[in-house]
Amino acid sequence: MTKHLGGQVALITGGASGMGRGMAEAFARDGMIVAIADMRGDALAATTAELAEAGLRVLPVLLDVTDRAAWVAAVDLVERELGPVQVLVGNAGIGLTGMMRDMTYKDWDFSMGVNFGGVLNGLMTVLPRLLDRGLSGHLVVTSSTAGLTAVDGAASYCAAKFAVTGMMEALAGELHGTGVDVSIFCPGPVQTDIGANLDRVRPAHLRNEHVTEDPISPKSPVVQSLFMTAEEVGRRVLAGMKRRDLYILTHPEFAGGIAARSEALTRAIPDEPPHEERARYLQQFGTLLLNPVYARQQKVVPA
Repeated sequence: MTKHLGGQVALITGGASGMGRGMAEAFARDGMIVAIADMRGDALAATTAELAEAGLRVLPVLLDVTDRAAWVAAVDLVERELGPVQVLVGNAGIGLTGMMRDMTYKDWDFSMGVNFGGVLNGLMTVLPRLLDRGLSGHLVVTSSTAGLTAVDGAASYCAAKFAVTGMMEALAGELHGTGVDVSIFCPGPVQTDIGANLDRVRPAHLRNEHVTEDPISPKSPVVQSLFMTAEEVGRRVLAGMKRRDLYILTHPEFAGGIAARSEALTRAIPDEPPHEERARYLQQFGTLLLNPVYARQQKVVPA
């Protein structure tokens, strides 16, 4: 049964550009009440004006996702202006990559603080409110195909995205039956500025004396044309939410890599019978051996 989202209040981080903007447009066109959060005030103003010209109203919210007190203030503002947040999209992220041997602790703290910590802060702020009010809702986080398979030269990015994926899989099990759905969005290449403006958004205390970062750089116009548009991404995320998909993937080109990792894990299982007594003992710990969250996912083929 298709989920109805019209009329629900959605808060999208990283909403002033790229995939966040694409989701904001798709959500607003579907009748959702949308707030976009970003730490770049000029980008917020520009996107709000552009969407207004298209007849779409969004509430701009200035937010640094690494600031927990700011998260509380931001959600309070959205709820005063629009109503209780029922849909949270943790999408804000930075494209900081580089060989691990060349990275500093400051690089790691910056990358993990935004790409994982920013998502965690949003969940810790919004989820208790949802559950305490007994509201239905949806929690969406932007992971990546790099949150499913490793990419050389992107250890900090993969670490954050793998962490987001695992956290949300566990949360999906915890929230089963509550009316709050969970989706993990794992896009491939999209026309965004994920690698731009790193100097602008990087806090002073996390800057290196010498440049070590290797941002995911904007590609040439020809290459960018091969990437999926943010608008299409927004529509795909919305469709996945309506189907209550745990995983929302966009690019079939990554199927082989995902399958190869799954097969490598399966091959690593010891080729011997399970220890029956140990297995019985472990079964008492609920989902430790087998989490039904995976079996609940079914391929939905559009009519």
